[in-house]
Amino acid sequence: MDRPILIGITGGTGSGKSTVSRQILCINGEENVVIIEQDSYYKDQSHLTFEERIKRNYDHPLAFDNELLIKHLKDLLNNKPIEKPIYDFEKHTRKEKTVTVLPKKIIILEGILILYDEEVRNLCDIKIFVDTDSDVRVIRRIKRDIKERGRSLDSVIEQYMNTVRPAHLQFVEPTKKYADIIIPEGGYNEVAIDIIATKIHSILDK
Repeated sequence: MDRPILIGITGGTGSGKSTVSRQILCINGEENVVIIEQDSYYKDQSHLTFEERIKRNYDHPLAFDNELLIKHLKDLLNNKPIEKPIYDFEKHTRKEKTVTVLPKKIIILEGILILYDEEVRNLCDIKIFVDTDSDVRVIRRIKRDIKERGRSLDSVIEQYMNTVRPAHLQFVEPTKKYADIIIPEGGYNEVAIDIIATKIHSILDK
C-alpha cells in the first residue's frame, strides 16, 4: 500500500469534529479509513491519586503524550500497525490494555489540539478546523460528559469555566490559522464535506 493520507480535524470541544470524521468514514468506507482520537493520548496518570487527577488541566497541550502520538502516526504512515492506548475518562488515566490499529488508506486524527504541535501539524496532508458557536459547543459538552463520561452537571460546568474555555481561547482558537479548510457547523455542512471528499479522492488518485 502507498503512503496513507493523514487528515487532521480540530476545533473546540463539542464543535462537531467526530461528526465530520464519521462523515468522511461513511463516504470512503470503513475498509479505507481509521480514526485516531487525540483523547486516547492523554498522559498516563496512574502514579497520581484520583483527587490529584481531577485537578489536572486536560485542555492544556502538556496534558497529551505527543511523543507517543507522533511515533504512532509515523508508524501508520509507514504502513505499520500500532497499539493505541485506551483512556478511562471516569478514572482519569489510561487503561492497562491497548487496541491494535491497522494502517489504512485514510488516517483521520481528531482532537482539540492537533494543530498546536508543529510536528503533528506537519504530518497532516489535509488540516481541517471545525468552527461552531460557543453556546452550541458547551451544550454538546455537557450532554456528552454526563452521558458518556460519568460526570455531574456541576463538575462539567466548573471544568468548562475554569479550564476548557480559557484553554480554547489561548490554545485552540489560534490554530485556526493553520487550517486548509474551515468548516462552519461541522458535519451538517454538506457542501464542505463534499469538497473534502473530492480533495481526498484527488490525492488518492495520484
